[in-house]
Amino acid sequence: MRARIEAACERVGRAPDGVRIVAVTKGRSPDEVRTLLAAGQRTLGENRVQDWRAMADALADSAPRWHLVGHLQRNKVRFCRPFELIHSLDSERLALALEAEGAKHGHVFRTLLQVNVAGEESKHGVTANAAAALLVRLRALEHVTVEGLMTMAPFADDPERARERARPVFRDTRMLAETLGLRELSMGMSGDFEVAVEEGATLVRVGSALFEHDAPGDGGSEA
Repeated sequence: MRARIEAACERVGRAPDGVRIVAVTKGRSPDEVRTLLAAGQRTLGENRVQDWRAMADALADSAPRWHLVGHLQRNKVRFCRPFELIHSLDSERLALALEAEGAKHGHVFRTLLQVNVAGEESKHGVTANAAAALLVRLRALEHVTVEGLMTMAPFADDPERARERARPVFRDTRMLAETLGLRELSMGMSGDFEVAVEEGATLVRVGSALFEHDAPGDGGSEA
């Protein structure tokens, strides 16, 4: 995985240390995840808070860094302080729920604003046109910081077609982040992470590419 990221960076003149792997643990057993931790992978991602709680308990002795990469419901916000980064801030209502929880505990939530650049109705996220105005309001919050953008590319059964469809989405997301003055870009999953790296991703959410057999979905699935 790291070699493929380095090759993608070399193709576009990027430094590979600017890309971090978020290993998505959805559908995996604690023993499977421990093999990644033993190999030096420290940042893990989960799609659902309830699944993360069980996995975090099982891996508590390893002390990994946890990211939330799937959709976050407001009634689960109270469990989210241990996350290093929440990739899926997708509404002002969710931001206000995080703000209230952060104020209650003196905690600042680090987040990425999820944008639906592809315009797919099946995906969460704000539109590119709405992102700037929303970000102005979010920057007024004291217990929520927005450090970048997260997006998902359209799905396609054919891997080559998937990469072709992903590239303009990733490029548009990078350009939007530059316009908004945001540094982090969470883009790319197992089937298209190399394209995402070529287009500027700083975080790639990969699951099946890191394991010997497939499990359902990588980071940010709508399941």
